[in-house]
Amino acid sequence: MKNFRAYKFKGPKSVCLPCALRSQCLRYPERTEIRQVAYFVGRSAKGEITFTERMKRKIDSASGRVLYGMRPAISEPPFDHIASAIGLNRFTLRGKKKVNMQWNLFCIIHNVKKIHRYGLGFA
Repeated sequence: MKNFRAYKFKGPKSVCLPCALRSQCLRYPERTEIRQVAYFVGRSAKGEITFTERMKRKIDSASGRVLYGMRPAISEPPFDHIASAIGLNRFTLRGKKKVNMQWNLFCIIHNVKKIHRYGLGFA
């Protein structure tokens, strides 16, 4: 396909037929002789680099590894505080819109507590 990079795998008849997982792998194992798989990566249908590929490149760079290494110290404590101190261990509402609203309220509470405790510079 145009604008896609693909990894292609093909199981020959000698390997595919005696395989124990054949019935799970194929939709019609009785009439399919071999298995072919194509795994597309790298570009979207428009020819643009996907967000996943961009993130992989960003994390694999030297500066990305440094920033990603700081993640436990920077981004994990707020989640821990919201879960343990505020008490959001699970959402009590259903639906994406309501859960998002509940999550935003807990984030507001977290930030207001930081402002109250440390001042405006820490929110």
